[in-house]
Amino acid sequence: MATHLGLTRDREQPDADTIGDYGKALARLHDDEREVGPLNERENLLLNRIRIFGATGSILLLIGSLGTGQIPVLQNPVAGTRVLSLPSRMWSTSLTLTVAGTIILVLAWLLIGRFAVGRLSVEVLAGRSPARRMTRKQADRTLLLWSLPLVVAPPIISKDVYSYLAQSAIAHRGMDPYVVSPLRGLGVDHVLTRSVPNLWRDTPAPYGPLFLWIGEGISEITGNNITAAIFLHRLVALAGIALIVWALPRLARRCGVSSVAAIWLGAMNPLVIIHLVGGIHNEALMLGLMLVGLELGFRAVYSARRLRPPGSWLPSHHGWLLIAGAALIAASSMVKITSLLAMGFLGLALAQRWGATLPALRHAPVGQWWRRSRRSVIALGLSAGFHTIVLAVVMAVIGAITGLGFGWIHTVTTGGVVRSWMSLPTAVSVLTGSIGQSLGLGDHTQTILDTARPLAQVVAGVFILRWMLATLSGRIHPLGALGVSMATFIAFFPFVQPWYLLWAVLPLAAWATGPWFRSLTILISALIGVVVLPTGANTGAVFIASGVLSGVIVVGVLTAVFFENDHLWRRGRFLSRSRTGE
Repeated sequence: MATHLGLTRDREQPDADTIGDYGKALARLHDDEREVGPLNERENLLLNRIRIFGATGSILLLIGSLGTGQIPVLQNPVAGTRVLSLPSRMWSTSLTLTVAGTIILVLAWLLIGRFAVGRLSVEVLAGRSPARRMTRKQADRTLLLWSLPLVVAPPIISKDVYSYLAQSAIAHRGMDPYVVSPLRGLGVDHVLTRSVPNLWRDTPAPYGPLFLWIGEGISEITGNNITAAIFLHRLVALAGIALIVWALPRLARRCGVSSVAAIWLGAMNPLVIIHLVGGIHNEALMLGLMLVGLELGFRAVYSARRLRPPGSWLPSHHGWLLIAGAALIAASSMVKITSLLAMGFLGLALAQRWGATLPALRHAPVGQWWRRSRRSVIALGLSAGFHTIVLAVVMAVIGAITGLGFGWIHTVTTGGVVRSWMSLPTAVSVLTGSIGQSLGLGDHTQTILDTARPLAQVVAGVFILRWMLATLSGRIHPLGALGVSMATFIAFFPFVQPWYLLWAVLPLAAWATGPWFRSLTILISALIGVVVLPTGANTGAVFIASGVLSGVIVVGVLTAVFFENDHLWRRGRFLSRSRTGE
């Protein structure tokens, strides 16, 4: 461990200027990509076929979600209607459509990847750029086409949005959602409380004041109308995704990565479409604000322009860009605190501009420490002070405007009651507790969790410190180090949900091009997208098995129709040409 952290002395190379191996392995994740020309006619025809195939999956998912989605307990908008209520009364059919739609959407994403990052066995694994890529406009339109059906769908997989509604209503009534739970603030029979999962009915809000303030405005507009409130919350999520689509290609170009490849792996990822659009999670807004803040901050830091004019204390244009970038990251942490990690890496980038570097001290005399480190220490201190002031001002302003203060600081760990199988320390603790029970030693699972989770966070902190040192050494771009740090944070986090993976995937999509990174990310995104099916709660194993089997059959039939029946597509192509006069 000491060698890995760069703390040991290398006696074979007693050079005083050796800075260690910080970031050498991670630096191999990135390589510059060349931009390539647009697709030819044959590839465009196949692209359009895949786009329609994916849109078909989204439509099937929409229809199936009317029966398997997270419908509110009260105010069901489709109850009693002649056609729209059919899926809820034909549950097995809805499950089949849901499974088929999810698998088709994931398959379409995989198939269209050849026009973004190339073929898996040819370009991706070899670390080469494809001969041609789809255009940015084609990528954006595909994302829009696949997302539109889910805009009008009920919440998928998760009921978190109902917690958003209840907590926002509490704030709208003038109570503190960081103290008062939905059960105590609204009452057990309230229309909003009834749809909140039992686990969260008597817990305070874990979200930041900016997000609850937005929700409070939605409550002001919609009152107790659940359908209208869900639609407005989905618009907020879509606004966050729009910010992601704006920032991601710009960050990718800054790092020498194809913007289309970054859009495909990041914004078009099925986890984004299913969980952020379909599930209406506030990660969309958090990540959107964070990435825009990083782009504005990097635009100022890596510019040759001065951050303030000579002889003036007022910022220049780029100085204001830096302030705006830091403020947006701070605002994103007022949605979810996780994004605050991005401010640390923007701070390192600013410190590097001011002359900070990782001092070579491994074999230097102790007396040389200050002479070698003085400029770096001063630059790091100034950068830390600047970002601390911006963070404090943003927190104070948001706390004052929203009237919610700083109570969120005490509730950010509320989610720890969840025992998530995707969390490494939680999964190991639960497995160890189960083994102890089977051996007759009693149930000590909670005690193990209380010990393992803090230790895991300490380990994560040590590794994140290493990635910061790698950034300071100049071997890794701050955006890449942020993505790796987010991945480390997720790996050791006490509770992990499928959409949490996007915390790491989105920054890394704009920086990492290594074959094993892209292959692993594609595999995990596809597996999680399919395994975590939107099948509703309390679904029996037999029903899931039959639904999956039926869904796979539907996928096979539709795949044959789309990709084997060339006569149908040739006829459609001829008709389209005849109508346009070609």
